[in-house]
Amino acid sequence: MHIEMNASLLISIIIPVFNRSHLIEETLQSILTQDYKNWECILIDDDSTDSSVEVIQNFIKKDQRFKFYRRPLSKKKGPSSCRNFGYKKSKGSWIKWFDSDDILKSNALSTLTPFLNNNFDVVISSLEYVNYNKIKIDKKHCFLSDNLIDDYLVGNISFYVCTPTWNREFLEQRNQLFDEDIYNLDDWDFNLNMLYKNPKMKFINDSLMFYRIHENSLSNELIKLNFNEIKSEFRARDKHLELLEINKKANPILLKKFIKNRYSYFLRLAMIQKHPKRVYFLISLLKRELLLFDFLGFFKTLTGFLVYRIFNRGYRLIK
Repeated sequence: MHIEMNASLLISIIIPVFNRSHLIEETLQSILTQDYKNWECILIDDDSTDSSVEVIQNFIKKDQRFKFYRRPLSKKKGPSSCRNFGYKKSKGSWIKWFDSDDILKSNALSTLTPFLNNNFDVVISSLEYVNYNKIKIDKKHCFLSDNLIDDYLVGNISFYVCTPTWNREFLEQRNQLFDEDIYNLDDWDFNLNMLYKNPKMKFINDSLMFYRIHENSLSNELIKLNFNEIKSEFRARDKHLELLEINKKANPILLKKFIKNRYSYFLRLAMIQKHPKRVYFLISLLKRELLLFDFLGFFKTLTGFLVYRIFNRGYRLIK
């Protein structure tokens, strides 16, 4: 069945920006060259100290569909705060959250538009992973599942912040959008909160954007053991443990085991890197193992850590 595109439909693309002058020009150019023209791009600067604002202002001179705001000083710093503020400034009937280092394919919005109607609360597409130079990375984007919440909870599938496009009518019914106390896993937290509300969903297999993985991307910050980012991750995951106890949308044991494995992962990294927070990760992992009554795991973890401290080896015991 042929579906007509609704060219009058306004799509709001909302982007928080912090020190992305070396990347955001390509992001904005990818929006400017969309073959679907009825969009607005709301850019919220999060107190950048580089030339990001200058790059944005140059695009505003080219096209007034780009709209620039600074995060109010009264609002918390971070992407969640910027996205919430940008949403209030937006006018579109459909909302696309976006990151300042990602790139839309030129047909992205025109591919989405036929599905943007009141039959759906969200339309979710796919993406391609690329490096800093836009060279494709051999990694498959998994976003389809028969057990959606279970698999999203433990990272078997991912939407990120940028692949869903949300019906404003659905978002207007939510008490909260992005949690401004979370700045790592803010997209995971947001998408889960929306999934708990049983949205009417449409999945399309088309890859509509390039998702950059580069030196300053979040995954690399975690590998570098950025402690603030790691603490924010576990704050988000513990929040959803509490929510699952109330809403019963999934078995909390799934997430408890996943959190334990994440602490194990960070402990091994910390031991290899001789990171000063390795004892913190040890204690956190031991606590999670006790909560799961995983006494064998508790013993292996403690033994592995002690062997490591004495002989500088043994972290492989920690799984």
